[in-house]
Amino acid sequence: MADFWRDKTLSQMSDSEWESLCDGCARCCMIKLEDEDTAEVHYTAIVCDLLDQQACRCTQYPKRHALIPDCVQLTPARATEFSWLPTTCAYRTLAEGRELAWWHPLVSGDRATVHQADISVRGKVVAQSRVHEDQEMEMIVNWVEQ
Repeated sequence: MADFWRDKTLSQMSDSEWESLCDGCARCCMIKLEDEDTAEVHYTAIVCDLLDQQACRCTQYPKRHALIPDCVQLTPARATEFSWLPTTCAYRTLAEGRELAWWHPLVSGDRATVHQADISVRGKVVAQSRVHEDQEMEMIVNWVEQ
């Protein structure tokens, strides 16, 4: 169904419609640090080891929760709970009643526009296994909108 995201609520979407909302930016795969005092979330330039950084897709998507216990499962019922998602994320965008951006693949018809618009993590991140835990604070980035 064309423009289903305009006609349905998140909870009314089929599984395939829900999955197609992912724009392929992979910002959700970035390691985030939470300030214990303020609860402020800081994105780092570190990503999960399962991420294919060129494709910006999880290499083990069906098994990701078993392999990475703290990988968060985003569902329609929980979409509004994830205020840490960047404002560009389609799940957050629609949960907040906003329109998808021009570069979103469902709008543009092209999965490459998320990269062309410089929204994805492609070329900007490093795998978690390549960063020592003591270096995480040094890897905080400011290019992710929240």
